[in-house]
Amino acid sequence: MFIIDSLSFYRPFWICMRLLVPTFFKDSSRPVQLYVVLLHILVTLWFPLHLLLHLLLLPSTADFFKNLTMSLTCVACSLKHVAHLYHLPQIVEIESLIKQLDTFIASEQEHRYYQDHVYCHARRFTRCLYISFGMIYAVFLFGVLVQVISGKWELLYPAYFPFDLESNRLLGAVALGYQVFSMLVEGFQALGNDTYTPLTLCLLAGHIHLWSIRMGQLGYFEEEAATIHQRLLEYIEQHKLLVRFHNLVSRTISEVQLVQLGGCGATLCIIVSYMLFFVGDTISLVYYLVFFGVVCVQLFPSCYFASEVAEEVERLPYAIFSSRWYDQSRDHRFDLLIFTQLTLGNRGWVIKAGGLIELNLNAFFATLKMAYSLFAVVVRAKGI
Repeated sequence: MFIIDSLSFYRPFWICMRLLVPTFFKDSSRPVQLYVVLLHILVTLWFPLHLLLHLLLLPSTADFFKNLTMSLTCVACSLKHVAHLYHLPQIVEIESLIKQLDTFIASEQEHRYYQDHVYCHARRFTRCLYISFGMIYAVFLFGVLVQVISGKWELLYPAYFPFDLESNRLLGAVALGYQVFSMLVEGFQALGNDTYTPLTLCLLAGHIHLWSIRMGQLGYFEEEAATIHQRLLEYIEQHKLLVRFHNLVSRTISEVQLVQLGGCGATLCIIVSYMLFFVGDTISLVYYLVFFGVVCVQLFPSCYFASEVAEEVERLPYAIFSSRWYDQSRDHRFDLLIFTQLTLGNRGWVIKAGGLIELNLNAFFATLKMAYSLFAVVVRAKGI
């Protein structure tokens, strides 16, 4: 028996949730409730809104693109965060299912696959995500420090405030501090948003494959027919857990991934346009290059692991047929036949973003093509 703890990968996600919504964890004192309300009004709602309102003031082209790079990102981040808050009860149930499925890993082959594929992929993804977030915030804070040391109290991003920042240095410093604080909070929201979906899809694909290994070996070891049939019934119950797991994942990531696909496509286009036409200093160039990479890191893992899930679901009937069913009792063969028919219906299961776009690698490349198409339009408009 091997001890597997897949839930350890979710610790950063729950740390972010504890910082952002401690009320979900039964901490409902009046100061905590006030903290949660103010945080989500000032950051989740007002921060992207005050960026978008500035666009109505007809800013210069450079300010327009600089504002748009962040306003689109922040709107998407806030929407994804709200969607995750809405689905937190389902996320807790998914964790309970993962915990149950971890206990079924018993053979050396299953444990080796988990270590070499599931654990390895999850660890590489989280490491890459943390490095990318660390890089962009290191560059961001360095830029803020340089700005403060040089005595410039300008806003990081052009935005609307209901008072004159140029005539009052104190209000300008408060506005700058508000944007820095909001960016840090948005970072925790983004880390939670971008951690959950790829990790969950990775674990789902891994546990489907582990079940296939288990099912394919059924009947090849010297056991009594009654024991083999009982094991088949146990595997059918495990399959029910996988079905529930798949359904919950489809529901919890649907809205998030719709926002992700649309937001990433538009953001990539705007970032490239702003870098090519308006960025003049080295710090800003490095920042937006890292920003571009972070947006790609946000998008690619979800599409990749969703493709893995689809492939594993396709292989389920073959795993069942690979078992040694032909030497078993009539009841065993009958139950297996019915079960195979049910799994053939699983092939129609697809994870869709917003119930509209099938989430897979094709969606990733389609998003990049959309970003390029938007960029071509911007280039032509710039040329005109």
